[in-house]
Amino acid sequence: MKSVLIVEDEIFIAMEIERILEEAGYRVVAIAADRQEALRVGGNADLAFIDLNLRDGPTGADIARELASQHDVRVVYVTANPAQIGEPAASAIGCIRKPFTDDAILSAAAIAADAANGVVSHGSIITL
Repeated sequence: MKSVLIVEDEIFIAMEIERILEEAGYRVVAIAADRQEALRVGGNADLAFIDLNLRDGPTGADIARELASQHDVRVVYVTANPAQIGEPAASAIGCIRKPFTDDAILSAAAIAADAANGVVSHGSIITL
């Protein structure tokens, strides 16, 4: 599990997540700022870090559910408002609260890889 989509409309936050992941050997396939772009490129990723409130409104939770159902993309929410998640995506691994640390991003990516390999199950959200 090395290909990652970042769904975030604040470019400096997106670039920070990208830096953390790329330094650890992950390949960021795209940064998407809205639903349309995220769904267009989402099939190219194994894992997505998704903010809830994007350029086109509070579409992050819907994007997560669509990527999970259409492409089985593992999902990690990155948000200051975890209560907005509602019903999590079937492949949701966790929620990272903003502001985040490098360790939180890397831990979530590792947990997602473990879930993909059957080491942990998804269904309950781990908050980092």
